[in-house]
Amino acid sequence: MKTILHTADSRGHANHGWLDTYYSFSFASYRDPEKINFGALRVLNDDTIAPGMGFGLHPHDNMEIVSIPLEGALEHKDNMGNVAVIRHGEVQVMSAGTGIMHSEFNRNKNEQGKFLQIWIIPATREVQPRYDQISIKDIQKDNSLFRILSPNPDDVGVWIHQEAWFHMGYLKKDFHGKYVFKGKNHGVYAFVIEGKVDIAGQELSYRDALGIWETDDFDISVKEDAHLLLMEVPMIV
Repeated sequence: MKTILHTADSRGHANHGWLDTYYSFSFASYRDPEKINFGALRVLNDDTIAPGMGFGLHPHDNMEIVSIPLEGALEHKDNMGNVAVIRHGEVQVMSAGTGIMHSEFNRNKNEQGKFLQIWIIPATREVQPRYDQISIKDIQKDNSLFRILSPNPDDVGVWIHQEAWFHMGYLKKDFHGKYVFKGKNHGVYAFVIEGKVDIAGQELSYRDALGIWETDDFDISVKEDAHLLLMEVPMIV
């Protein structure tokens, strides 16, 4: 088993006033040659958006983009005609493919919004752009890891053009479990949204992350009630 620890305080940081963001990997003006990606996981940004503010219309292509609101509501608009609001308890996915233009704004004028912005390098380029969102409340399982993303359109959850699986858990203190990898030559990037856990023998707390690869499985123990996100991706892209 190989692991890499990324503590919360080792992340890049930028505060633009309207946007306060932490970068797990090199992005925008933050550059760290040791943190370009974790396999197919290219971006993990922890964004806080001021009331009524957001990202104006901008382009993406050939990237799988996953947004997970943690607080508040984001209003999405794109050039495919989609207009939607994503809230805490939902997951949004976009396959940018041949090209997409979109904007995202904090829907609330009086409260900040928080969300995770995740980019996955696709297995197939130049696909037809697409948009989808789901409520995880429909698939959430108490004190258990539940799948929110896969490569299979027929699975529960959202899907992307990559051999990737995301699992989320709202886990109680003293939970013990094991994660078994879905694919060969894959890694898991475990990100602690809240709480304190022990993963593969490493203690992690709020916004810490651990990359794990070259193993078939690893153990998870919860020390304090935790909100956990596990992102399994190919390590070779």
